Amino acid sequence: MQIWRNPERVPADLGPTVVTIGNFDGCHLGHQHVVRRAREVAADLGGLPVVAVTFDPHPMAVLRPDHAPSMLTTVEERAALLADAGADHVVVLPFDREIAAWSPVEFIERILVQSLNTKAVVVGANFRFGNRASGDVALLREEGLAHGFTAEGVALDGGPQVWSSTYVRTCLATGDVEGAAEALGRPVRVSGPVIRGDQRGRELGFPTANVPVHDTGLVPADGVYAGWLRRLDTDETFPAAISVGTNPTFAGERERRVESYVLDRTDLDLYGVEVEVTFVAHLRGMLRFNGLEELIEAMNNDVSRTREVLGLLR
Repeated sequence: MQIWRNPERVPADLGPTVVTIGNFDGCHLGHQHVVRRAREVAADLGGLPVVAVTFDPHPMAVLRPDHAPSMLTTVEERAALLADAGADHVVVLPFDREIAAWSPVEFIERILVQSLNTKAVVVGANFRFGNRASGDVALLREEGLAHGFTAEGVALDGGPQVWSSTYVRTCLATGDVEGAAEALGRPVRVSGPVIRGDQRGRELGFPTANVPVHDTGLVPADGVYAGWLRRLDTDETFPAAISVGTNPTFAGERERRVESYVLDRTDLDLYGVEVEVTFVAHLRGMLRFNGLEELIEAMNNDVSRTREVLGLLR
């Protein structure tokens, strides 16, 4: 797969293409359906490459920064997910106010015709584009007649709630990792290096692997979850009780982290190791306890419920 971070970098000899366009943040099942349909159209046209066009930053970050959503995935993660769904290449359009001012026809001529030699466009049925989002699938079809490409709008997936990046964010904001996973078509996961924490968990008999929370990513609401921790260096996977938050029981702690206690293991040395944390189910919200006894009792209960959720009861 090639990732072109500007349409001007697309090779002139790429040849005719099938194009799909969208933000594709999170690359949920609805996005995947659109890309798969583009793949089918490309096959019908003799095996043309499928090019996914996405935007960075998100258009709302330019047009209405106060209303811009938190991104679920980085551009690199998005590209990898699009490749898994069937895209051959990705064009990242560096969105700014100049591009925002393009008319729909200008967008079509500059991106679809001149840069990508498009023979077919496949998008979601609600796709809008161009200045003030004035372009739609009907306009794509109309312009396609003049420029030699077809256009298709794919019906939205999901029900009764339509799958969307907004829906996934809503699920994560309430800790509903199961709902988010259903829409994504894969479990909610975060990854990163294990950092050295304050080691309070170790002192309490529950040593944790701490991964810092960044501004982007599929991090659910503060609380406790059942899930899995996987070492990316060895591919070993362990059952884990996972805490997301700032440890409100201890005064002065403000750094938000994903802390994973690997069940029944106190011998793991994971500092500096890249890990992947998978959230399976929400167990409870983040609570402030009156003392260590209450905290330890709750942690033991969290571990028991984690065993139950993961089917590990002994």
